[in-house]
Amino acid sequence: MKYIKTSILLFLGILSVVACHKDKLTPEPQTQILEDVSFATPEKTLAAVNGVYAGAKVGQIYGGRYYNYQDSRGEEFLNETANGVTQLQTWNFTVSPTTNEVQNFWGAAYAAINRANVVIAGIDNAPITDALKNQYKAECRFIRALMYHAMVTIYARPYWDGNGSKPGLVIYTTPQTQLGENQKARSTVAEVYTQILDDLNFAEANLAANNGSVSLNVTRAHKNTAIALKTRVYLYMGRYADVITEGAKLAPQAIAPFSTTSGVTHALQANITTVFGAGGQTPENILSFPFTANDLPGTQNSLNQYYSPSATSSTATNPCTACAGNGDYSLNLGATGVVADTSKWSPRDARRQFNQIINSATRTWLRKWTANTDYVPAIRYAEVLLNYAEALARVNGLDAKAIALLNAVRKRSDAPVTFVPATQQALIDLILYERRIELLGEGFRSRDLLRLGLNVPAKGTAPSITPASPQYIWPIPQSELNVNKAVVQNTGY
Repeated sequence: MKYIKTSILLFLGILSVVACHKDKLTPEPQTQILEDVSFATPEKTLAAVNGVYAGAKVGQIYGGRYYNYQDSRGEEFLNETANGVTQLQTWNFTVSPTTNEVQNFWGAAYAAINRANVVIAGIDNAPITDALKNQYKAECRFIRALMYHAMVTIYARPYWDGNGSKPGLVIYTTPQTQLGENQKARSTVAEVYTQILDDLNFAEANLAANNGSVSLNVTRAHKNTAIALKTRVYLYMGRYADVITEGAKLAPQAIAPFSTTSGVTHALQANITTVFGAGGQTPENILSFPFTANDLPGTQNSLNQYYSPSATSSTATNPCTACAGNGDYSLNLGATGVVADTSKWSPRDARRQFNQIINSATRTWLRKWTANTDYVPAIRYAEVLLNYAEALARVNGLDAKAIALLNAVRKRSDAPVTFVPATQQALIDLILYERRIELLGEGFRSRDLLRLGLNVPAKGTAPSITPASPQYIWPIPQSELNVNKAVVQNTGY
């Protein structure tokens, strides 16, 4: 009997090994969700919608890594740990189709998109009203748009290059639940943006004007959330007149103070520190992703881990209070980094409170986030005001409202300053510089450089990258090429 039991265990072990190797030989497409999602009750349907938000806030995306992917490519941060797991190759522009972050972000983002598609399709059978069905679909389509825009700004050429005619992403708007459903070519960048805007227009039309509580207004999409994201999307397309149209919905006043006048009320907070850290539930936070001790971004994913120093960074003369990160990325104190320029960014500016100096002023870390449970801001009212200001300046020149919007953002943190630019270009330059300060560490810097066709400046040992370089954008991951033979690689990889 003992021999028989041993033989059975051995046989089961062999089966297990064979199964493992078979999985490696036939990898499942990362764009799939194979588990069942139930819509049998209103409660289960709501849980499925909440799951779509959960798919977007995983560690590889808005849990932290996406911001670091985009910001570490810019010139504001220096890599301190040379850890290949925490985006070293992205920082120094040596990524390849097999680089972890290139493959992992693609897989996570498409999983989030497919989760949205699964729920959109399943909602039709849910025992809820038609109005609620449309609202839930609008939330899913908003998240889908957010994911596609996050991806198209790093895996595809900027919109200005060929007016959107270059290869973009693979567009999926129906669920993938079986193997072999992902043999689909890349659409153009313009087609991807068309899909994004179609989703956002549907979202604006069908989302609730107000979700009923401060917490839900911050963590779930409503009409103003969709409008706010449209100001970002149109800005990255260079469609400035459309940015103005959307911006006017959220900041209709001619002069400060600016705020929304319909739906959820949004306005700048008096103190910028309240919109980060343990806060994140203010009228400035248009959309934030929440985290708790039981719902964390995961190991080496959170913004606190990347940007806050470690306890070992402390010295007796420069103690680091509440240090709990890895200190992977310090702020660039060199000439190309925004933090070193005290002539344009005054030392009295309240936003400098986020910067903590360690080791006799030789290194500085961004301290917008202090714990793994901090809310992650995905859209802030300050960004909307700057999007709007830039569009007004590009269309109208020395536009009075553009100047007022810019001053509102600056004066919130540095009251003595009043910008009085003399030329259109001077105004645009001031707005772009303000974006570097206000949105530091929030995933915008390299995206702004790319949308404007600018070189990515050198920093530390990392080289400058021109728009002609293959490294200007990421390659399509090898994991996708292995399972989708219809996809073509980006030029130069």
